[in-house]
Amino acid sequence: MLLAATPLPAQPAAAPVPAQAVQANINITPKRLILNDKKRTDSAYIFNQGNVPVTVDVSVVDRVMLPDGQIKTLADAQAQPDLKPVADRLRSARSYTLVTPRRVTLMPGKGQTIRLRAALPVDANAPEYRSHLTVITVPPRDVGLTAENAAAQKAGELAIRINAVFGLSIPVIVRNGAPDARAALSGVMLEEELLSPDGVAPAAPVPILSFDIVRLGSSSLYGNIQVRSESDRKDVVASLRGVGVYPEIDGRRVRVRLQRKPVKGGTLNVQFIDDDVAPGLVLARQSFTVR
Repeated sequence: MLLAATPLPAQPAAAPVPAQAVQANINITPKRLILNDKKRTDSAYIFNQGNVPVTVDVSVVDRVMLPDGQIKTLADAQAQPDLKPVADRLRSARSYTLVTPRRVTLMPGKGQTIRLRAALPVDANAPEYRSHLTVITVPPRDVGLTAENAAAQKAGELAIRINAVFGLSIPVIVRNGAPDARAALSGVMLEEELLSPDGVAPAAPVPILSFDIVRLGSSSLYGNIQVRSESDRKDVVASLRGVGVYPEIDGRRVRVRLQRKPVKGGTLNVQFIDDDVAPGLVLARQSFTVR
């Protein structure tokens, strides 16, 4: 979320301007788009769940994944020497994708289809290219103070109105040939972390299982994590959906909160299950004995 302030001419003091009770709330589906030589077009759907009209800009932006799973813009990653090697490995799809429309105004409860088309050059040699379809709200024209607001200010006061800018982003993957999604799990560790159950109650020790998802093939990975008890295969101790590993990194560290503390000597089975190329296929599994 970005905050934009529109001040009056500078004055020694500041007084807040009452904000109107309005909400701009948008969502986007699906969670990701996959294009290839057999499927060159696809679409996303953006929907205004708020109670006011909202205008959004639609663009294709380059972002990179870090080994801890964070997503940063390509520019931010390139500006940090320790992240530049990751940024340099990105194979951008931005130049090969066309998106329409580029700006949309949505009334409350209304949506809009965003269409994408991809075309790789004949000499494309990377197995996969990726950018992110990004939707950002445009501040309304009346973000400043109204004449009534300005007239109500006392001498020596600075009035500021805060306008929130929201953005959503989903990956757009353009594949060049058959996908190669292979994975392994390593470095499984059981830790405890002090966490509050609701952000208000006192923090208490919570069991956390951490491990690396290692990307073995040339394609990105996308799937779900399941942790089950060895003694009862139907007992799901933890789950995590929508975990991705992109080609600019060889693997990423994942932390999963367990529903309860496992008993010493017990065994946990960790699985990474594909939700991309072959949904339901177990791409990697690892057993862990609690000590």
